[in-house]
Amino acid sequence: MRIGFALPQFHTQADEIDRTAEFARTVEDAGADSLWVGDRNLAAVRPKIGYGGQGDTIPAELNAAADPFVLLSVAASATQRVLLGSHVLIAPLYPPVQLGRLLTSIDRISNGRLLPGFGIGWSPEEYEATGYEFHTRGARMEETLDALEAIWTTDPAQYQGRHLFVPAHHAPLKPIRRPRPPFYLGAMSEPALRRVGRRGDGWLPLCVVPSWLDIDGLVGQRALVDQSAREAGRDPSSIDTVLRVNVDTGTSNETVAEALKAVHEHSGIDHFMVDTLYAVPDVDAAISTAAEIVRLARKG
Repeated sequence: MRIGFALPQFHTQADEIDRTAEFARTVEDAGADSLWVGDRNLAAVRPKIGYGGQGDTIPAELNAAADPFVLLSVAASATQRVLLGSHVLIAPLYPPVQLGRLLTSIDRISNGRLLPGFGIGWSPEEYEATGYEFHTRGARMEETLDALEAIWTTDPAQYQGRHLFVPAHHAPLKPIRRPRPPFYLGAMSEPALRRVGRRGDGWLPLCVVPSWLDIDGLVGQRALVDQSAREAGRDPSSIDTVLRVNVDTGTSNETVAEALKAVHEHSGIDHFMVDTLYAVPDVDAAISTAAEIVRLARKG
């Protein structure tokens, strides 16, 4: 069972991003397998759509958000072994040339440890802030993946789609991992799950411990991914899964560790990203919590 943790990026942990390198080194030394960032370009004051696409509010814990690319770069320089992932970057918000350059740089700094995860997001205001249309975000995601494929595997590189255009350009600097870093895709809705099956190298689901942990639901979602993969002529077993585990305030480390074990036993998922954003206030607490969860989850 592989266990990773979110870097100090949001809420009060974001006040200590100067300790990102320390956090990354210490948690790696404690036995973690991966380190992760999320993506929140802004949290609207009066959101049209609420957190996760539900309601009309966004948790205050997401108001402060550090840059995911900077944090991954710092963690890449501070560590030797752990994978470095995003769960998830809102890929359609970024021009593909800039997104590809940023991720290529992180992959090379880390000697090929990048695990890029992408999603389409749920906030109309984030799209308004970039000048992109919210309702085309699914199509832009598809084209972003195509454009990254071209940028990462060809030189010169170019791409022409309905929504995106990348002019022919010299592209000799490639990621370490060949032919390209894997595409991990966040998905909960049926169209998004089918996209994972058609073209994802990995799936990034979500749960909350203990308030929203539906193992049967995860198994059912994975079945849809597998079905879509078979329909596309792909081997479902080639699609990895990393489950994001958000920890509720007041939850014990023992409860988190037991949840990881239960999910692993009943679903086969063997890689987890634990986010203590809501559960602990500062980097010291995040470090001690991570070390204790690793110890308890691998005990027995």
